[in-house]
Amino acid sequence: MNTVRLFFVLIALCFSSFAGAHGFAEGQRVPAVGITDKGELVLKQDDFSYQNWNSAKLPGKVRVIQHIAGRSSSKEKNAALIEAIKSAKFPHDRYQTTTIVNTDDAIPGTGMFVRSSIENNKKQFPWSQFIVDSNGVAKKAWQLDDAGSAIVVLDKDGKVRFAKDGALTQDEVKNVVALVHKLLE
Repeated sequence: MNTVRLFFVLIALCFSSFAGAHGFAEGQRVPAVGITDKGELVLKQDDFSYQNWNSAKLPGKVRVIQHIAGRSSSKEKNAALIEAIKSAKFPHDRYQTTTIVNTDDAIPGTGMFVRSSIENNKKQFPWSQFIVDSNGVAKKAWQLDDAGSAIVVLDKDGKVRFAKDGALTQDEVKNVVALVHKLLE
């Protein structure tokens, strides 16, 4: 009996990255979402603008999607992964980080600072994609936690290969970077 129980505990741990409150399923595309209020931040020369964005644009490159609330505490939850991605220097022609910031879930009065931070990041990493979701559309469609930070790895076909709503452990950070390397082979 103990062996059977241990077996099921180990199986549960192996699949824990797909357990929880999020609406992602391994091997499937993310639930469809379209963001029309703000949307994708575009930088042309030194001018910023926004364009509508939807999840149908995700296939084509291996991606790490980072969905975060518009709070510095949410950004910090998976900062170790973002630093590991920067260090890995993935090829921009086949890989892209897509950061979706839910400014609907920001501390009141900080929206201007959040958008300024996003614009600074776009200048620093112009090959990355930044989406401003001022109505929390993706959070609702993807069933994510309030004040959270979710990480989703997509293969080049736009299918989910890893998903977790919450801070990644050091081992999960290593595993995500290794998975991205594997998907780029």
